[in-house]
Amino acid sequence: MLLRHGQSESNAADIFTGWSDPPLSALGRAQAHDAGVALRSLGTAPTSVHTSLLDRSITTAQIVLGPLGREWLPVHRSWRLNERHYGALTGRDKRSVAASAGPDVYRAWHRSYATAPPPMSEEQAAEMYADERYARSGRPRTESLADVWARTRPYWTDVLLPRLHAGETPLVVGHGNSLRAFVMFLEGLGPDEVEKLDIPTAVPMRYRIGARGTAIPDPAGRYLDPAAASERIRIGLTP
Repeated sequence: MLLRHGQSESNAADIFTGWSDPPLSALGRAQAHDAGVALRSLGTAPTSVHTSLLDRSITTAQIVLGPLGREWLPVHRSWRLNERHYGALTGRDKRSVAASAGPDVYRAWHRSYATAPPPMSEEQAAEMYADERYARSGRPRTESLADVWARTRPYWTDVLLPRLHAGETPLVVGHGNSLRAFVMFLEGLGPDEVEKLDIPTAVPMRYRIGARGTAIPDPAGRYLDPAAASERIRIGLTP
């Protein structure tokens, strides 16, 4: 099971969030609760929960477990599940960045697989990484989606896949771009395909995993509620 966090305050303000740490908005908290209700309807409960080190992921997971009656589940946190690091764009309004950079550069920074935004300054990075949660993490100053793929892949192969092979059902509560990377290697998407992929806030995804560690195609699609996924993508609640 994969789930993007509920809407954050920065999502609502259309700001590049990255590794900054805003809380969920009121709507985001409601979305997280609804996601828990949707997961309960599956009849298959998660056996472990995996989040990033960021509040919006952690809080979403806590809320989701309420309707499931599984607040006691073990929760594993890793920087490898963090959102893509947006470098110097972190905290900036997306519309102003698009206006100043131009549509082609903005599109490359925002959506491309291989292009990273300009790096965060050394001073900004030093302030961010003074936080003790990053004492043992990677410390990027910017990332492309390819970089996110490279850091999420070991979490899949070393942590999640062994649990799946042991019969467990892990729930990953991640971010738009960390989950784009997951979908990329689960579904075998190429760079051109993943550049077009949006992950909506708090709409659960489910996968059956085959012996080779890739997803078994599901005629119903990846989302529990495809209509909700389409609507949230349409109104812009995307990475």
